[in-house]
Amino acid sequence: MIMRSSLTRLLRDCSGSFAIETAFVVPVLILMTLGIVEVGTVVARQHELQSVANESEIIILATNQGAETDVDGIKQIVQESVGLTGNDVSLTQMYRCNADDTLVDAVASCDEDDVISSYVILDITEEYNPTWTYLGIGTPITFSVERRVQVS
Repeated sequence: MIMRSSLTRLLRDCSGSFAIETAFVVPVLILMTLGIVEVGTVVARQHELQSVANESEIIILATNQGAETDVDGIKQIVQESVGLTGNDVSLTQMYRCNADDTLVDAVASCDEDDVISSYVILDITEEYNPTWTYLGIGTPITFSVERRVQVS
């Protein structure tokens, strides 16, 4: 009953204050909703990339039981699981000679007596354009996930 009378009074009101207030509030609410959706999308994608990096780390460790790591096969698995291109995923096999701080890209760079540790470095990068960048606000977001897995 109270709601019906309020609605009737609102419909008879000719001053236009309701329309003006709505004109101010609705765009703000739309932008807030858009922002919430975009932030959710960004967080979900970052989580998805972190998850595929964790899974690839497990695959690298599981497939390397004394054999050579299939870098190309693992790269293809990562690309297909999250829909990335070849430029977005990088897998590199690196080596450490003894306890050096720097990694080298070939075993031949180490001395014959050195203890050689093998690493696989996974780097995933992706650029995301939120909706607000099409409105001229902000810049694209670049996701970057890196994993360094010691294989031996």
